[in-house]
Amino acid sequence: MAYRLVRLVGVPLLHSIFEFDVRGKENIPRSGNYVLIANHLNWLDEFALLLLFPVEPRIHFLADPTILVTRKVQWFIVRHTGGFVPVDRDHHGDRALFHHVDRALEVGGAVAIFPEGNYGPAEGELMPFKKGFAHFAIKAGVPVIPVALSGTKDLWLRKRIVVVIGTALGTAGQTPESLTEAAFERIKALMPAYHEQPGRKLWRRRLTGLF
Repeated sequence: MAYRLVRLVGVPLLHSIFEFDVRGKENIPRSGNYVLIANHLNWLDEFALLLLFPVEPRIHFLADPTILVTRKVQWFIVRHTGGFVPVDRDHHGDRALFHHVDRALEVGGAVAIFPEGNYGPAEGELMPFKKGFAHFAIKAGVPVIPVALSGTKDLWLRKRIVVVIGTALGTAGQTPESLTEAAFERIKALMPAYHEQPGRKLWRRRLTGLF
């Protein structure tokens, strides 16, 4: 219920602050669970995906909470709506993490991962992908939905944000290595050419300070 209430308020609020250009909505599965991956540029990425994708299946994000807990607004929302699986970067092969992800997919949820593992250096650039998402998707036998984000690195009021949702990547016959490589190339191809918009420095400072 808390999640649905946040969406009820958050979706129109997000659209009032930023200008979203969402492409490829027809590629979102109408039924069944999946692993969602995207490039990562800023704090807005999680909220954009969470609020622009359908309410069901519920999306569960894997993320390192170290920075998140220092951002009061974001952490308040996360704590009260759930859907967050903490990742400890120092513990590779964490059995508890695999259990939570497997369980989320088993009960029909979706799992979202930023395979770069950190914020990308700049608009239009990708860091190498980690293979965790591929292991999860292959084990569960669910498709991978690739998403390319553009415009979220620097933010200001009414900034244009482009979200491109690609066709699903199947896991049949794939290895973690081949699926990771295919996903990297797919998101790279989906990323639109980024053209820097005239910055509104006052609002940029306010948005950065708020979140």
